[in-house]
Amino acid sequence: MKPSEQQAEPVPRKRGRAWVCSIAAVVAIGAAVAVVVTRSGGGAAEETGHKRVAGTALVERKTLQETVTSPGSLGYGGASEIDAGRAGTITRLPREGGRVKIGGVLYATDNQPVVLLRGRLPAWRAFKSDMSDGPDVRQLEQNLHAFGHFTGTPDTHFDWYTKAAILRWQDALGMKETGSIDHGLVVFAPGEVRVAETVAKVGDQVGAGTAVLRLSGLTKLVTAELATAKQALAKARGKVTVNLPAGKTTTGTISGIGSPRQQKGGDGKAIVVPVTITLDHPAATGRLQEVSVSIDFPTASRKNVLTVPVAALIALPEGGYGVEVVRDAGTTQTVAVKPGLFAAGSVEVTGDGLDAGQKVVVPTL
Repeated sequence: MKPSEQQAEPVPRKRGRAWVCSIAAVVAIGAAVAVVVTRSGGGAAEETGHKRVAGTALVERKTLQETVTSPGSLGYGGASEIDAGRAGTITRLPREGGRVKIGGVLYATDNQPVVLLRGRLPAWRAFKSDMSDGPDVRQLEQNLHAFGHFTGTPDTHFDWYTKAAILRWQDALGMKETGSIDHGLVVFAPGEVRVAETVAKVGDQVGAGTAVLRLSGLTKLVTAELATAKQALAKARGKVTVNLPAGKTTTGTISGIGSPRQQKGGDGKAIVVPVTITLDHPAATGRLQEVSVSIDFPTASRKNVLTVPVAALIALPEGGYGVEVVRDAGTTQTVAVKPGLFAAGSVEVTGDGLDAGQKVVVPTL
């Protein structure tokens, strides 16, 4: 070898620090994965001298919340289907996404409006003078009374007062005044509804029982299906975080926990627990509807604890973990720490000489 080549060889450093990346599995609920940096040489509290720090982060005192994330969907609850009560041609349909109030028209067949009325009993027969007594008559009369057309006391008997009220109601709606209501011309529901989808089209010939509309509730909800092994995550009135598209988040409250059932779709063998979440701030979802979201269910929390980024942890040669605290003039000092709760990229740490506001090294990997 030429002498010049020998002189070109690099001179070994008397003392150096090698940052070697390794992946350490952090066992917690949900099995978090942390990036841990291994340091060669030196003790847990040794001054390491001047060096160039690739990146730093603050030691923070805050509440750390551990969560398990589950897929879910955002939409309107209370979905139901409205079938035609009589055969005919669809001549009118509502706007998808619109609302129909009690007393409003849902759709029309053969130019006869089908009206939404309040009630929990379905309309299973026509309303006319020779009908037998029944709770459906009382339900109809209560609606006619609310509209100001029925002057008596609502009961289960169809009488002259009922017929007179129907005539006044039909006149107010511009309908043919018959004093009776054919089966299929009224639909009872607990309250105002939202039109989720128009199944039929104007001009379609439909028979009794043909799907015409799909209705929904008025309020956006988030739903999820938890595996039975995770059903303990769902606690009545528990708070969750809902992760919306485009990186937005909002909060919600668990308002319903169903009984275990077979999962929809798939092989049908998985057993899941349906969970309903009411949004704390529905306006935060904007115009979003029928979209996939993810839900963070809290599993553990630590209040008012010191935290550092998980990447700031280093594995010490003598065992355990530490962090590199940035001191004056760019020097660093290794401080041994005991990790606690891992959550959202941060870890709870305790150790002598560690305080909020200090900077720790977060190496560039």
